[in-house]
Amino acid sequence: MPEAVVQIEHLTKKFGSFTAVDDINMSIEAGEVYGFLGPNGAGKSTTIRMLCGLLAPTSGRGLVLGLDLATNGQRLKEKIGYMSQKFSLYPELSVVENLNLYSGLYGLRGAEKKRRIDEMVALAGLAGRENELTSSLSGGWRQRLALGCSILHRPDILFLDEPTSGVDPKARLLFWDIIYDLAAGGTTVMVTTHFMDEAEHCNKVAFIYYGKLIANDSPDRLKKEIPGRLYEISARKPMEMLAQIQAGEAGPVIDSYFFGDKVHVLVASDRTIRAEGIFAGSEIAQIEQSMEDVFVYLVKSHAGDELGGGRISGVGNMTAASAAGMKKEGTK
Repeated sequence: MPEAVVQIEHLTKKFGSFTAVDDINMSIEAGEVYGFLGPNGAGKSTTIRMLCGLLAPTSGRGLVLGLDLATNGQRLKEKIGYMSQKFSLYPELSVVENLNLYSGLYGLRGAEKKRRIDEMVALAGLAGRENELTSSLSGGWRQRLALGCSILHRPDILFLDEPTSGVDPKARLLFWDIIYDLAAGGTTVMVTTHFMDEAEHCNKVAFIYYGKLIANDSPDRLKKEIPGRLYEISARKPMEMLAQIQAGEAGPVIDSYFFGDKVHVLVASDRTIRAEGIFAGSEIAQIEQSMEDVFVYLVKSHAGDELGGGRISGVGNMTAASAAGMKKEGTK
C-alpha cells in the first residue's frame, strides 16, 4: 500500500470567532494527484497554507512528509513545493532572474543550479525568452514559469493553490499535462481549484464547503453516490420549466436545477422522463453525472443536513453554478 505523505486529523483553523477550516480529516498517498475543491472562501487556501507550514493550526494534528505542522513548519518549507494563487513571481524581474532568485532560496549552486534552471526554462516553454520581463508574459506563460520556480529543488510533494485561475482553457490543459508528468515521476500533487472539470484529472477529490469536508473519494466513486437517473433537458423556456418542476407538475423528483442553458433533473432509478406533459417538445437525454452535478448534490444535501435533515425546499432553485460557486471551462 502506498505511503501516506499527508495525514490530517481534526485540523481546525479559526480567526477570532470565524472558523475557516472546521475539523477536517484527510490522507494523501505518495504519487497521487489530489484535488481539493470548493467555492471561493470555502477554506481551500487556508488549508493549503497550514499544510505548507505558513499558518499554525488552531487545533488538530497534521503530518506532511512525516513532519508535524505544529512544530516543524520551517523544516517543512524546505521539503515542499508551493505555488500560490498569485504565482509568486516578481514582475520586474526577467524569466531567468526569477529562476535564479528561487534557485538561490532553495540552496542550489553551481552546475546543479544551471542544469535545473535550464530544465525549468524548457518545462515552461520559454527557451529564447529568458531575458524577457515576467510582466510581459501572458497568464499561461507566467503560470508555467511559477510552477518551474516551485519545483526547482525537486520537492517530494507539490502544493498548487488555484494555479489555473485566470488563464484560458488551452493553457489550463497544457498545465495539467505538466502535472501528469510530475505525478508519473513520483511527485505527489495537491491542487486546489474551483473548476469542476479539473476534478476529473485527479486520483482522489475532496470537497470543502464552509470550512467542512463534505466528501473525499475518487471521482468515479463520488459519481456513484448520486442516486437515481440524471436527465438533461433542452427546453424552449427553461426558466418556466424549472419552476413547473419545482412546483411538482412533473411528479416527484430528487433534484432539479439549471446547468448552463439546460435543465438537469434527477429522478428515482425506477422512473423515466419522456417528452410528454411539461416536457413535451423538449430534447431529453439521460446522462452520466459530471463532477459539477456531484458537487451540487453534495452541497444541497449538506445544506439539508444543517437545517435538520433531507433535501430542503428552495435550495433546488439555485443553478449549478450558483450552488457550487464554481466556474465552468471557458468562463471568467
